[in-house]
Amino acid sequence: MSANVYVFLAEGFEEIEAITPIDILRRANCTVTTVSITNNRLVVGAHNIPIISDALFNECSFSDADALYLPGGLPGADNLNAHDELKQLLCAHFNQGKILSANCAAPLVLGGLGILEGKKATCYPGYEHTLIDAIPTAEACVVADNIITGNGPGASAKIAFALVEKLRGKDTATQLEQGMMFL
Repeated sequence: MSANVYVFLAEGFEEIEAITPIDILRRANCTVTTVSITNNRLVVGAHNIPIISDALFNECSFSDADALYLPGGLPGADNLNAHDELKQLLCAHFNQGKILSANCAAPLVLGGLGILEGKKATCYPGYEHTLIDAIPTAEACVVADNIITGNGPGASAKIAFALVEKLRGKDTATQLEQGMMFL
């Protein structure tokens, strides 16, 4: 059975933080849908790399979502945070006990929604103040119940493997890490 993951792309997203998890999750036989939060499927990353998303936000129901993932980057994380419908979706998903993940500056979205309250979380150095009522750490990747956060581009694979472990099991994650030479 496949797991469904939605990756949200905003203008100025950090490319490695989007592409690395997409690649690893697809290798783990997860169904990954990239979603533009703009009115255009073409979204340009922080380093001017254009990506054509699979769908626009308003074309998706997200009812089949097992996990939602927010890559960071600037101004990508701020653009994600400005999207009210995305924030409503994140809250609904959280309230259903489903998996949420954010990397780099993007945990600021979860922090602002109160989703990180009382949980360990990480983010890009200097953004700890956005992890409202969380327990900030300097770890590269933190798994706290169904919330997975990362501290930047270097944590992209760690987040992806943490998502694979949650969605497809530890054995699948370990086999993939070994096959991709991460272990």
